[in-house]
Amino acid sequence: MRIGIGYDVHRLVENRNLVIGGVTINYEKGLLGHSDADVLLHAVMDSLLGAAAKGDIGKHFPDTEEKYKNISSLILLKYVGDLIYDDGYTIANIDAIIIAQKPKMAPYIDEMREKIAHVLNININKINIKATTEEGLGFTGSGDGISAQSICLLI
Repeated sequence: MRIGIGYDVHRLVENRNLVIGGVTINYEKGLLGHSDADVLLHAVMDSLLGAAAKGDIGKHFPDTEEKYKNISSLILLKYVGDLIYDDGYTIANIDAIIIAQKPKMAPYIDEMREKIAHVLNININKINIKATTEEGLGFTGSGDGISAQSICLLI
């Protein structure tokens, strides 16, 4: 058994789509990044890569490579899943949290879980996603950005 942890953060900006957990969320701002800047999937991928001792997403998908510009993080998640499965691991569970003052994530969480389960080819009951605010504190509380954390267990 191996445990991995992941964290990601991106700044909220105008003129970008807000994509979290592979779901496009109707909101006035989106996350700034080289790819689609999906903080949840980036945290999940880093937790999976960490558990398998495979580095991090920056190693596998450098932001200096044009082929990753605006790419869907669901595509990157599929690559990470294949990488860990090729090493003989199975995913026992993923537990993640999105930290955002706005927008409310609850209406989208089931769809996020479905997309992650589908891409990783695992049962949805192995994925838990929560969301919280920071009561107006810090960069997420002020609405300047969104962050996510993930922990996973590989067998």
